[in-house]
Amino acid sequence: MNKISRKGFIKIAAAAAMSGVTAGALAACNAASGSASTSGAAGQYIPGTYEGTAEGISSTVKVTMTFSDSAVTDVVVDTSGETASFGAAAADELREQLLAAGSAEIDGVSGSTITSDAVMKAAKSCYAQAKGEAVVSSVQLPTGDENDWLGKEPDIDEAAITETVDTDILIVGAGNGGMFAAAYAAANGLNFRVIEQNANVQDTRHWYGAVDSAAAKEAGEPATDKAKLLSEISRYASGKCDQRVVKTWINESAAMHDFMRSILEDKYGWVCDFTSGSEAAWPAENAEHNTDYLYPVQEHNYMASERESGLARNELLLQYIQELGYDVDFKTSLAKLEKNSDGRITGIIAQSTEDDHFIRYNANQGVLLACGGFPGNPYMMEQLDPLGTSVTTACSYSPADKGYGIRAAVWAGANLDKEAAPMLFDRGIVAPGVDGGYVDSDSAFGGKAFPGKIRQFNPGTQPFLKVNRNGERFANESSPYNDIVYAAAHQPGRVYAQISDANFIEDAKRFHTIGCSAQTRNLGEDYFAQQVENGEKEGCFFKADTLEELADKMGFTGAAKDTFLATVERYNELYDKQNDEDFGKPAYRLSAIRTAPFYGCWLGASLLTTEQGIAINEKGQALDTNNQPMEGLYITGDMSGSFFANNYPCLMAGVAMGRTLTFAMKAVKQMAGLENA
Repeated sequence: MNKISRKGFIKIAAAAAMSGVTAGALAACNAASGSASTSGAAGQYIPGTYEGTAEGISSTVKVTMTFSDSAVTDVVVDTSGETASFGAAAADELREQLLAAGSAEIDGVSGSTITSDAVMKAAKSCYAQAKGEAVVSSVQLPTGDENDWLGKEPDIDEAAITETVDTDILIVGAGNGGMFAAAYAAANGLNFRVIEQNANVQDTRHWYGAVDSAAAKEAGEPATDKAKLLSEISRYASGKCDQRVVKTWINESAAMHDFMRSILEDKYGWVCDFTSGSEAAWPAENAEHNTDYLYPVQEHNYMASERESGLARNELLLQYIQELGYDVDFKTSLAKLEKNSDGRITGIIAQSTEDDHFIRYNANQGVLLACGGFPGNPYMMEQLDPLGTSVTTACSYSPADKGYGIRAAVWAGANLDKEAAPMLFDRGIVAPGVDGGYVDSDSAFGGKAFPGKIRQFNPGTQPFLKVNRNGERFANESSPYNDIVYAAAHQPGRVYAQISDANFIEDAKRFHTIGCSAQTRNLGEDYFAQQVENGEKEGCFFKADTLEELADKMGFTGAAKDTFLATVERYNELYDKQNDEDFGKPAYRLSAIRTAPFYGCWLGASLLTTEQGIAINEKGQALDTNNQPMEGLYITGDMSGSFFANNYPCLMAGVAMGRTLTFAMKAVKQMAGLENA
């Protein structure tokens, strides 16, 4: 793993000969003047006001700095498009740090690393302009647009590639798939590199599915009926999957878990929490009149150990590879894939997000793309998944997931699945009158954002009475997460109201939902009270002493209010009969709405990620548009396809992450020739 040191980037004097994406134009200077606050030598700066921009976690961050001839006299930091409680809230502190420092080198704000880095990068541009230095404006790789999500592959001039790195295996992305692939490669002493566009490893998705693992055997669980599991996943996808790909996860995920536990448990002493018994399935009564779902006993997590250690799983895997002499090339973004005359993928061109210079990574044995889905890209969402987009009111995704890995693979000739597969949770709480779908946002990527201010309102998954804006009940509420939000696609505004009473937690315990929705019943009254408080603070959750008062607060008027009250009365009748004559909901998931206080909120979908990705074969190889393997290119994670379609099978908690980790390890085995080792 001999890393070649980065060369100093050739400044704009040489860049004048470059074209298009390779350099950009000289930054313009606007004259202005003012009094000094941080002083330097007289004549050090050209008096004026200068602007610099850089990409933050979810938006373009802008810094405007005013200089006298010897000092910075004013700073304006605009991070309004960043995460509200972190990056956006850090603007004032970052401004004060820049004013006090007299340079662009500041400490930044804890918890807002990516935003802080973007502010420093933008400030460096301002300083360079004020000093009269020629600077390269931030090179923005193609983002697509509202008519063409794909855009055109960038044409990068050779003169702009100022660094070359040679390796055997290149892993693009330091998220769940990328860090697990890196751990497996490090454990086997392979020659590999990992790049990540952000400044740190990405969010850990804690729950992962592994079939017939050592943990399952220790829990005394019987062997899984693998044929039935394969059939159930295919049914969820309406047959639009490659069953050979699904079988790789079914047959090899236990070995994936064995390797995971060899690190987390054997080396670091972490403890696996394996979900089994009644926590792993809905009550049997559900299948008496509704779909007989399959609930594979497969869910693993190490969250208790993560909390105790202060490290998320991906952070510990970074520590693991560092202890073995490896690391991640952070702030390094994929620009395009490269291939030889035979069509084999030979590596990539990447771009430093610090100074915008380009780096060629040659990968002798192959490239693994683990770059995530496209939930943070409104161009891709609206064009590739108009239905899922239309019912979504909130987001819980990483804003950095904009589908660039998918686009780079398609540019290189890869085949993108044709069917959308969003991961939608019925927890997108919003205020009355808010519709599903995007709203305009000046600060968000693509100029659009979902309106909800709360990432996920977990109690929204509970199967209480749901009604539309006309006050009408419209579906059986006892369903997988995305079923009710898709049903709402046929309702006014594509949203619905959830109605319950003072017995919320008692009812939730009887409902016995599973997966992450079980938080509401397992954490009880205090957790519910906190969720209610958060919703009330944002004007999204309402409680009242009478149903009439609740109807008023929820925005029901006229005939809709009358219908709403009649619907609640009818629902109480069905509860008394213990028979849902209208939509067939199991009796144990009916609830009375008679005891004050009464609760209500409006909901749509909360988008976590997308699972529509590049088609792969059972080895994890990317497939071209003729469904032939693309030599040298492997895909894992949310940007991989061939597994899900239409939706995410949420009653199989952890299946997507289990797939991600299994194919991460599979890809490294394939590239390094370790398949039978």
